[in-house]
Amino acid sequence: MQSKKNILVTGGAGFIGSHLIKLLVDKYPKYRIICFDKLTYAGNLENLAEIENAENYKFVKGDICSEENVAKVFHEEAVTDVIHLAAESHVDRSISNPSQFIETNVLGTTTLLNEAKKSWSSAENLFYHVSTDEVFGSLGKEGFFNEETSYDPKSPYSASKAASDHIVRAYGHTFDLSYVISNCSNNYGANQFPEKLIPLVVNNINNSKPIPVYGTGDNVRDWLWVGDHARAIDEIFHKGKRGETYCVGGENEWSNLDLVKLLIQLTDQHLGRKGGSSLGLIKFVTDRAGHDFRYAINSRKLMEELSWKPSLTPEEGMSQTVSWYLENAEWMSRVTNGAYMDYYNEQYLKR
Repeated sequence: MQSKKNILVTGGAGFIGSHLIKLLVDKYPKYRIICFDKLTYAGNLENLAEIENAENYKFVKGDICSEENVAKVFHEEAVTDVIHLAAESHVDRSISNPSQFIETNVLGTTTLLNEAKKSWSSAENLFYHVSTDEVFGSLGKEGFFNEETSYDPKSPYSASKAASDHIVRAYGHTFDLSYVISNCSNNYGANQFPEKLIPLVVNNINNSKPIPVYGTGDNVRDWLWVGDHARAIDEIFHKGKRGETYCVGGENEWSNLDLVKLLIQLTDQHLGRKGGSSLGLIKFVTDRAGHDFRYAINSRKLMEELSWKPSLTPEEGMSQTVSWYLENAEWMSRVTNGAYMDYYNEQYLKR
């Protein structure tokens, strides 16, 4: 039997948040799921259109850095739990504007924690902080990150997420705030903002534009399908041990160049082009400052304790993702020109 919960999902209109909210709204009809999002460039309510009229769902526009906004949503919605996904997350943006990342990822997280500390009195109330594998730094050609890996962030983005991880743990230790943390690898799938590698590459291939590849393209990332990440968050939220950390990986390592070549193969195939005809679009560009060489996650703890595992093979997940972006070219156009905000204005401001 489902207990009554009012779960605040911060950053819920973003890529990962929207997939998670749709899962929770459908799977737990007795819960009330509140999407709390500032609707910056990466927050798009179109991602949640299919559940926007569900009885157990509500959208609240707000900023995690605003004490007033956060206090209001906690009190008006009687928030019992938080799944905290709101964050500035693009490494390149953190290099050009580090202060924005400190403000959102560190001070915003602290604002949420302060309100949770004031509002909650039971260990049943949970603050779930979703973080990244980038807090662990960079790997060589061998080895994996796990829950015992020391922190060694290398970019302003990863440093801000590392700081927020430590602040969550500090509040748990100092104020007995019930919490759990997960650190995930690179997510991919439908509805991802096209500053990220996979939608950017597919969109550029579709429009015959150059595909920028940093350095020599040898940097390696582990890729996690967003649907599997949403399932992992669900399992950790309900069954994870309080005060623990869980690493979530896709067992899906690709060098950036090899991934781009796979995406070219899949996209050309979907478009009916001769295989590999878009290889000439690859353009090697100056490497990102401080570019970490390799990330890879060992998810054994999550698999053994909570019986989670990735559901799609890398080829299935990438093929499905390429198909979605090509079949939703209008969505891509609206996102890239900012017109997705028209949806919010039409659905919420004009009601």
